[in-house]
Amino acid sequence: MSSDVAAIRHARKSEAHAAGDDWHRPWAALSLTGGTAAALLVGVLGLPREGTPLPEVARHALDIALPIWGQADPVNEIVYGSRGFDTFGETFILLAAVIAVSTLARSREPRREYVGEATAGRQEQAEIDPGGGETERDRQTRRAGEAEGEGNEPLPDPDAIPLGTPAPERAEAMSVVVRVAARMAAIILAVAGIYLGAWGYSPGGGFPAGAAITGVVLLLYVTLGRHAVSPVVRPSVLEPTEIVGAFLIIAIGLAGLAIKGSLFANWVPLGEPDTILAGGTNQPYSLAEFIEVATGLTIAVFALLGIRHDWAPGPEEDDDR
Repeated sequence: MSSDVAAIRHARKSEAHAAGDDWHRPWAALSLTGGTAAALLVGVLGLPREGTPLPEVARHALDIALPIWGQADPVNEIVYGSRGFDTFGETFILLAAVIAVSTLARSREPRREYVGEATAGRQEQAEIDPGGGETERDRQTRRAGEAEGEGNEPLPDPDAIPLGTPAPERAEAMSVVVRVAARMAAIILAVAGIYLGAWGYSPGGGFPAGAAITGVVLLLYVTLGRHAVSPVVRPSVLEPTEIVGAFLIIAIGLAGLAIKGSLFANWVPLGEPDTILAGGTNQPYSLAEFIEVATGLTIAVFALLGIRHDWAPGPEEDDDR
């Protein structure tokens, strides 16, 4: 019997090796690489040079940016004005991706937060059945978690620990140098993100502003720990906020269709050019984009960080079934 099993395993390895050899074709790899290089070369050589006449669409953007939208820089006019519907599509592709990531990363228990769900699960179990259904193995696991600072008690505040305190360090945050530097950088990045979203010129707009704010949240999470961002990074806060941003974008576009007869057409008075009130509906569109992108990217990142399970059941789960 053992010889038959060994023969079957050997045959499977031989088949896998043969199947792998079929993919090791150097000429196919060279052809694909050469084709990609040729396409890139043609694209680079085809780039417009100095003195080349502008395409018609670029001339159109320059002609309408200032008189129709009150913007001296045509970049945001293109993104949120003449190509506003394209930006709308890109935003809702991001929304679909966030929904997919959240669905795949969702745990088997009701989600209260994106990171630290195991602790929430233990708390819920203790409230429903305090110690009644807990096995010895569960108790050992819980004690080990509490010993590592992941129990029900909050972790110590690293800023309250005197410098030079001997190990072990139980706080989630990094050293005092990193914490101070992160707080300074977070302020600068947050101001830059808000500026890009509110001003939105030369170029800017909600998409890069939202990405910058997501970077701020991640910076604080990495350097200060989960408890520093947990009041904000929660499904009950982020997910409704993201939906609000999506509905604002739809409302701005539909209002333009109803009032001006064109989706995302400007329907508000223009302010003085090169001011924060210029741009018409481009500015509220940029603000809604800022809300949607900042919350969406944060949800996706922290949903992935909060994964604590595999889709394939383990041996213990198979035994339970």
